[in-house]
This record gives sequence, C-alpha cells and structure tokens, in this order.
Amino acid sequence: MERTSGATEELAVRFFDPRTQQWRIDEADNGNSFNSRPVVGAFKDGRVEGYSHELWEGKFIFRRVIWSEITATAFHWEQAFSADGGTTWETNWIADFVRSD
Repeated sequence: MERTSGATEELAVRFFDPRTQQWRIDEADNGNSFNSRPVVGAFKDGRVEGYSHELWEGKFIFRRVIWSEITATAFHWEQAFSADGGTTWETNWIADFVRSD
C-alpha cells in the first residue's frame, strides 16, 4: 500500500474462534510495527463485518472491514474509516480476491 509517508508492507493473520463464532485479524506493518488492536467480527447474512478502534496518523478512529460476495474461490473486501464514532464512514480500500491453485 502507498501512503503519503511511503510504501507500507503488511502481514495480516486471521483467526477463527469456533467457541465465539468470531473472526479476529491481527496485523503488523513496517510503519506501525504490531497493531495490538485487532479487527474483530462475525459472519452474518452472507458476509463478515469486523471493527477496531485504532490509532491512525496520530488520532484514534474506528475501522470497519467487510468481506462479502463470498464463494469457494473468491470474495470482495473493503475497508472504511470513521472519525466521528461510526456515524459516517469513508471507504478507502476496496479489493476483490480470487483463489489461484
């Protein structure tokens, strides 16, 4: 990802807890090191929606990620930030993933 501060390289690890039925994403990148505020969400109505409250460029914001259009070989993903406690959202990253075997 390119930011005004330069290129970012990231590692994301996704965990599923069968007891709570929740997904958790833990991330590390070359700009912020390890993010101790994971995105946590659950599968409902054909999609996964997860949230975190994290530091972004010096201030805390809400982050929302959504996985939708999920099939055995593909899914749609988008990320949005909210600086007003979740009243409004600014989508800032959209990607479509396809499995290649």
